[in-house]
Amino acid sequence: MNTTARVAAAYARIAEADRPEVWVSLRDEADVLAEAARIQDRLDAGADLPLAGKVFAAKDNVDVAGLPTTAGCPSYAYEPARDATAVARLRAAGAICLGKTNLDQFATGLVGTRSPYGAVRAAADPERISGGSSSGSAVAVALGVADFALGTDTAGSGRVPAALNGIVGVKASLGLVPVDGVVPACPSYDCLTVFAPDLAAAVEAIGVMARTEPLAPGAPWPRDDHPASRPWPADAVLAAPADARAAVPIDANLAGLDPDFRPLWNDAIARFAAAGVELVPVDVQPLLDAALLLYEGALVAERYAAFGAHIDAWPADADPTVAEIVRGAGKFSAADLVADQQRLREARLRADRLLHGFDALLLPTAPLHPRISEVQADPIGVNAAMGTFTNFVNLLDMAAVAVPAGAAGTKGFGVSVIVPAFRDQVAIDLAARAGGADAPLFAPAAAELVVFGAHLTGMPLNHELTDLGARFAGEVATAPAYRMYELDTRPPKPLVVRADDGASLPGERWLLSPAALGAFLAALPAPMTLGKVELADGTWATGFVASAPSGEDITHKGGWRAHRTP
Repeated sequence: MNTTARVAAAYARIAEADRPEVWVSLRDEADVLAEAARIQDRLDAGADLPLAGKVFAAKDNVDVAGLPTTAGCPSYAYEPARDATAVARLRAAGAICLGKTNLDQFATGLVGTRSPYGAVRAAADPERISGGSSSGSAVAVALGVADFALGTDTAGSGRVPAALNGIVGVKASLGLVPVDGVVPACPSYDCLTVFAPDLAAAVEAIGVMARTEPLAPGAPWPRDDHPASRPWPADAVLAAPADARAAVPIDANLAGLDPDFRPLWNDAIARFAAAGVELVPVDVQPLLDAALLLYEGALVAERYAAFGAHIDAWPADADPTVAEIVRGAGKFSAADLVADQQRLREARLRADRLLHGFDALLLPTAPLHPRISEVQADPIGVNAAMGTFTNFVNLLDMAAVAVPAGAAGTKGFGVSVIVPAFRDQVAIDLAARAGGADAPLFAPAAAELVVFGAHLTGMPLNHELTDLGARFAGEVATAPAYRMYELDTRPPKPLVVRADDGASLPGERWLLSPAALGAFLAALPAPMTLGKVELADGTWATGFVASAPSGEDITHKGGWRAHRTP
């Protein structure tokens, strides 16, 4: 869609939906149309703008130049001098920001009702909560206004609203998306997230925001504006294994799940099983117990350090529940904080042991979808319940993808795929697999390898690729300049040699991390080596080659698979 037409459609949908509580500040339509026209001109001139024609909303604790940042507290408002880095990257890719969305004040809450700008109602049922703290962003997407929206996530705010509103939420590993220009809540555990109608759109947006390059040995440290940022490791996993194993909670762990959600949960995990994921029941209570440290322990001191002084100075502007939570940090000493930090280290060790041997953990995203009146009657108790299955994720340095899994009437339900840090692609792949969709690539592919023999899909050595997290990237063929020989090895392997009287040989392209490619190079037996192979389209790629023939010439067989398949 033309960029100006998309903007006009967004503003028409805002008027039609009539949900003023979604927005804290909305840009003037004429200004946004003018920006869209400039982007369209650049696009027509050949500029590379992968997000051109996409409109987005930003949670109002994320800086957008030209709009105030309030964090849901009018007296806190300031005018940022520049965009947050993540926002700047989106705009540089052609995306257009419509405005700033409502939130639980200072991003403290999972309900979406703790705001002086009004409670944000669920997209499908105005009597029910939207989920927080990224309430407005989720509803802006669910109502069809924005193509994607930015949230933040400390305890689950980038996931719970996704579940309640039937959309996707992607919470990357801590540090992959820069958080400079984001009002801190708990700086050790905060991250920027994306909501979108589907997984592909969410991953596209978060991929633009994230630092995508792995940190190669000896390379200079990439410039960044925030100490919490982390680069992709050199051994980043690029794909979920075909025979993935996922832990699922035992029945006792689901005691707080709304009974109406139980059949939806059963259907959801059945889809994962049908997609080839082995499901193993595990008692995940130690993870759920670790979640209590975020609000009930001394770690809440981080919230006081972030914005407690402002609440003390402007008590009339503070949401009463937020103020109660943050001021509660005063009962903890420095020694209490150190003790809880040690408890958290122990919890991470227990989590590593508990999930050892699993590729992912599947959990309901939220156990309930309450009415606004229920939250008003018990604001702290209901909020605590909402974080049952999300609060531990950032504490334990994990990543998660939240996907919709149906509804019980107007109550939205979702499932989260949770993985260790920097295994983000595994979560994306498994979520896509269960949904019957192609998985978009998020993790950086720093190297590629073309293979022609025993490493092909279904062949005996293919596991050497998949064990290293390599990703299948399609079939290829060489230029008609190669011959193939069978080596007398166990298992048999081919030798590919460039020759004047050669033929075109079929093969496969795989994407790898730098560490995985290095592992292959180190393990290669003579006479094989890695070198450049000319492909049929005239490009060159890294592959297994040799400088001289050895063994039986099998070129006439038409490739290794044809040779080895009876």
